[in-house]
Amino acid sequence: MNEALKILSVDDDFINLKLISSMLKKNDKVESIIEAKNGLEAIDILTKNPNISDILLDIKMPVMDGIEFLDTIQSYSQFKNIPIVILTTDETRKSEALDKGACDFLVKPIREAELTKKIDKIAQLQAENQN
Repeated sequence: MNEALKILSVDDDFINLKLISSMLKKNDKVESIIEAKNGLEAIDILTKNPNISDILLDIKMPVMDGIEFLDTIQSYSQFKNIPIVILTTDETRKSEALDKGACDFLVKPIREAELTKKIDKIAQLQAENQN
């Protein structure tokens, strides 16, 4: 049973990326964190790293925002089972993001305890799916 998570963190804000990374590094279930500045960069990273286990996705970003990313990723069958947690200040798009395939939602500012709980839940589901 391998619980080591490889997380793709997608946010155009450098400070948010660093803050989320520092929170994730404290979680012993997280093996590595890859960062992307927008949805297009995230798709490129995913195609080169097929073993990503979770995506933390901002909604408001330049180039390709979180909703566009969710739309685009639907055409990639190999990524359909990757849990996507939305991290955003824009609660008005919550139902839209969930309808488009996101599995969970966290409102910024992100609290470490909430993020840890979501990551632990994903690690548990991943472990159950491997059994």
